[in-house]
Amino acid sequence: MELVINGETQQAPEGTTAAALLNRLGLENERLAIEVNQEIVPRSQFETYTFVPGDRIEIVRAIGGGSAKP
Repeated sequence: MELVINGETQQAPEGTTAAALLNRLGLENERLAIEVNQEIVPRSQFETYTFVPGDRIEIVRAIGGGSAKP
């Protein structure tokens, strides 16, 4: 099936879950958020959330940081 992941069209098997997609992309151990069609998928649902053809997926990695005081 066709999915749009971070603006790029990609193919994935029917029935692909959020967890399976992250595994396929090598991101299974990253701190990140997944948005599908402008709605956040809770991490607790990654194992069961199943994509459908045409889903628009944004994967955003959490990056720590800040500024040091001089």
